[in-house]
Amino acid sequence: MGKIIDFLMSVIWSTPLIILCIAAGLYFSIRTRFVQIRLVKTMVKELFRGQSSDKGVSSFQAFSIAISGRIGTGNIAGVATAIAIGGPGAVFWMWLIAFVGASTAYVEATLGQIYKDVRGGEYRGGPAYYIEKGLGIKWYAMFFAVITMISCAFFLPGVQSNSSSAAMKLAFNIDPLYSGIGTAALLGVIIFGGVRRIAKAAELIVPFMAGGYILMAVVIIGMNISEIPAVFKLIFSSAFGIDSTFGGILGSAIAMGVKRGLYSNEAGQGTAPHAAAAAEVDHPAQQGLVQAFSIYIDTLFVCTATALMILFSGLYNVGDGNDGFLVNKLPGVDSGPEFTQYAINSFFPSIGTAFVAIALFFFVFTTLMAYYYMAETNLNYMFKDKINPAALLALRIVLLLTICLGSLNTSGRAWDLGDIGVGLMAWLNFIAILLLQKPAIRALRDYERQRKSSKLYFNPEELDIKGAEAWENREKPEDI
Repeated sequence: MGKIIDFLMSVIWSTPLIILCIAAGLYFSIRTRFVQIRLVKTMVKELFRGQSSDKGVSSFQAFSIAISGRIGTGNIAGVATAIAIGGPGAVFWMWLIAFVGASTAYVEATLGQIYKDVRGGEYRGGPAYYIEKGLGIKWYAMFFAVITMISCAFFLPGVQSNSSSAAMKLAFNIDPLYSGIGTAALLGVIIFGGVRRIAKAAELIVPFMAGGYILMAVVIIGMNISEIPAVFKLIFSSAFGIDSTFGGILGSAIAMGVKRGLYSNEAGQGTAPHAAAAAEVDHPAQQGLVQAFSIYIDTLFVCTATALMILFSGLYNVGDGNDGFLVNKLPGVDSGPEFTQYAINSFFPSIGTAFVAIALFFFVFTTLMAYYYMAETNLNYMFKDKINPAALLALRIVLLLTICLGSLNTSGRAWDLGDIGVGLMAWLNFIAILLLQKPAIRALRDYERQRKSSKLYFNPEELDIKGAEAWENREKPEDI
């Protein structure tokens, strides 16, 4: 099994995927005229614009579902593993993939909104939906749905439970199996309650978890304000192979920065369009902008906060690629949440490890909710009119069992499985959105033409967009 996983990793996460992630982000940045810079203020306004309806959740709820998927173990354990393998320079490449990825997030989320459908009285959508409706390639859409369902129920959850269990073990000496069972039991209460319960839970938990973690980071940054220039110099010099210590692992810095950056912010992976499609909005571009902003929250805020705390403390290990170490300040400690726990504990000895364990639990829990929502949405796509109850029950059981078993896996193997899931989805979705970009660009131009109006209106026929049935026959406001 180990050889199969290693082979899949070498094929899926080869250099072409890294180039594709960066190149596609740069291309979409140019096509949208760097929407991630021009419309930042508008993104924040759209976050709180619009209310939920019988069919869809509010913009903020959709944002919360999406960011609950983005903000997870990648923000704590993922940053640590990036530094452990790629050195401090990996942080720069995480920033880069987030910056260009914001435009990618706009495109995929807008497409999710344009081609959404009404299933069981609720909005549903995602890559499978826009591949079928926009590209007209049914087999490709079905293939994506199957891959996403398998990834979200089998490949990805194990990374989350593994990291959370490791943190709980260090902080409270809780057996990893018990941590996994506890997480699965609590998640079961949420997922058996349906999509609206997921949205409500995410809306409550996300601001709390992200706010508390960032507040702790701000305090630690304030305590080390004089060290910021030196840390940033280390990050930039390592990112370009200039630093004498980390110059020999430049390739690893780029690869891990892109890999962990994509795992964390999910731009182009095809996950966020599922949440974006569930929102009740007046124009598809509104959710595109909201989801683009969520990239900044995830990587530029939360991931950067983790990186700075680890680098301030100096408590981390960096491998040399040959089973040795360039830096070995935590002998015997695996790369993962423990780096962050030891870092915070160096500044707050009485609460550091416990704080990270609790914060990571909330990060993991909300991410698992998002995974379930995406898996169910793709199952819904496959069954069209009504999900088979037996298939839905099987999906839930597989997800909950994966959480339990993932807590017992080794850290390295858990991340390998997670990367396989991310990579498979990314390959399929990047190809799809590159082929189907025009409707998202037209929607952006249409939105910018209307955005100062009191009421927005989207008419796919006027923009020569076919397949957007959910938007057809909508009444046009009198003031437009």
